[in-house]
Amino acid sequence: MTTFHRPALSMLDLVAVREGGTVAQALDIASRTAQHVEALGFRRYWVAEHHNMPGIASSATAVLVGHIAGQTTSIRVGSGGIMLPNHAPLVVAEAFGTLAELYPGRIDLGLGRAPGTDGPTMRALRRDRVEMEEDFPRDVAEVQRLLGPVQPGQRIVAMPGAGTQVPLWLLGSSLFSAQLAAQMGLPYAFASHFAPRMLLQAIELYRRLFRPSAALDKPYVVVGVPVIAAPTDQEAAYLASSTYQRVLGILTGRRGRLQPPVENFGAQISAQEQAGIADFLAAAVIGGPEAVRAGFDALWQTTQADEFMLVCDVFDPALRLRSLDIAAAQIRQ
Repeated sequence: MTTFHRPALSMLDLVAVREGGTVAQALDIASRTAQHVEALGFRRYWVAEHHNMPGIASSATAVLVGHIAGQTTSIRVGSGGIMLPNHAPLVVAEAFGTLAELYPGRIDLGLGRAPGTDGPTMRALRRDRVEMEEDFPRDVAEVQRLLGPVQPGQRIVAMPGAGTQVPLWLLGSSLFSAQLAAQMGLPYAFASHFAPRMLLQAIELYRRLFRPSAALDKPYVVVGVPVIAAPTDQEAAYLASSTYQRVLGILTGRRGRLQPPVENFGAQISAQEQAGIADFLAAAVIGGPEAVRAGFDALWQTTQADEFMLVCDVFDPALRLRSLDIAAAQIRQ
């Protein structure tokens, strides 16, 4: 059996609302999952900002970060991420500064530059603002400044927030945020759980251009990894059909709630749809224990990632926890 460097493990939760379930149940599942992976020794638990999507319950991201932090004791909790075009930097700094005061040393602030929604919803979030690409670096710097020590003559102070120095992360699925994270000396998380195509190019660029900063002295890379693990390859493939249905809904613009698994799902869709799902999930690790270990090994060999951030969309919450158990066991052998 091969051996490989053991990256830290973390989790990104989209807080899926399951078919036949409720938002309250989805939030409860998220809390219980966070408690479970905390016991497994995961480093952090992030939730993602999305809006106007019937199958995702994490739109009020800062509220949910606080709730999950309150349901756990030691794991870092944060955003993966806050979509900065939707928010004024001062509001973000105040929200996460408050969280940092409530849960010292446990809050992460991941920032993304996509709106995380469609055009009309984006306008509903910030009606009078048109976000330009060049605004994002300025807004990130503003959040960082507001969370830092108060400077002489500083007129706008985040209260709470100032002096908390909540760790900032830049998230991305292209080269833009990789380059910005390198220039600012910030840790970088690549969204290979849904957009793996530019993964290797982005992390190479980030590492090559990285400039040490007060926040970070050397590059730190997290890669998103869709994971479905089960006792056998066959069961894992069956459970993964829930993820395949979710991805197909994204690709076809028919987003909905997380669906129960379907036998032989691949045989029920076209070759073009199968190819689209495979491209979307190119970084996925799906299978029994041996296949999962081999998948993690291959992904680490190509990325040398410091941390794997797992995304696990299993319909049955108990089988989701089992999947995470199997994944954690295989990466730590």
